[in-house]
Amino acid sequence: MESEQEPRLRSVVSYVKRGGRMTVGQQRAWETAWPQLGRTVSELAPGTIDFAEWFGRAAPVVLEIGSGMGETTSQLAAAAPEVNYVAAEVYEAGLGQLMLRAERLGVVNLRLLHGDAVPLLTQHVDGDSLAGVRIFFPDPWPKKRHHKRRLVQPDFVKLVASRLASGGTLHLATDWENYAEQMLEVCEAEPALRNRFDGWAPRPEWRPVTKFEQRAEEEGRVSRDLIFEKLP
Repeated sequence: MESEQEPRLRSVVSYVKRGGRMTVGQQRAWETAWPQLGRTVSELAPGTIDFAEWFGRAAPVVLEIGSGMGETTSQLAAAAPEVNYVAAEVYEAGLGQLMLRAERLGVVNLRLLHGDAVPLLTQHVDGDSLAGVRIFFPDPWPKKRHHKRRLVQPDFVKLVASRLASGGTLHLATDWENYAEQMLEVCEAEPALRNRFDGWAPRPEWRPVTKFEQRAEEEGRVSRDLIFEKLP
């Protein structure tokens, strides 16, 4: 039975299952690297994940939700070896590609979770435990009738805020203007968070420019960042 503190799991998910086979390299990564680096959310034992045990050290934990094909994630993890970097993604091929990219960069501070972020956060992440949560360019569901499928909704932001440690950050980025406005409205309405900036955050130089962001710029869409901080 859900507690009063926990938002209900949403019945409408923010993603659709995509088909397609993995490449030979991605399949090899699953066979060789996944046993050490990855876990499947639906197969996790009841209770919270002991990240210090999994990484073999105690360090700030940053969770990236929706790591895609790992282009950004691998670089961010490589650039912050002092952080225990966790990537959550629903697509097997994306996680396979991320493992390949991490291998090429010599990344050792990365762990992967395959599955939906809502049950992950609700059932397997301690409250007040994350140093940061990053959601970069989530599926925009541009058609108005599909906006209910967008990940960044009030209940979800409340859940994320409950898992952030004091001073921890929620960093969002999107190239869809009305989704950016929705993100800003939803996050500003969450009493546990405060905006670090007056509206949009300056684009951080450390966030790599992906092919999708380059394409958005070519098509005339402006990427916007938001950085919110957990209040004490």
